[in-house]
Amino acid sequence: PFVIVCNHQASLDLMGMVEVIPERCVPIAKRELLYLGTVGWACWLSGIIFIDRHRRDAAIEVISRTANTMRQENVR
Repeated sequence: PFVIVCNHQASLDLMGMVEVIPERCVPIAKRELLYLGTVGWACWLSGIIFIDRHRRDAAIEVISRTANTMRQENVR
């Protein structure tokens, strides 16, 4: 397993990142992206896991659950 960190500058950067990220990766993004209209819908439909950065406990919980699932399913 490994972690890829992408620091994008605009919403459309997400579309480019989708092309270069290896298969069987678990994308995680800030919850604010969910509300960017069509981009948010595309992110949601592609299975991105959203984290609410304003609610620290909830964000940690989501990351922990995701990490456990990743280990069980042997994904990155």
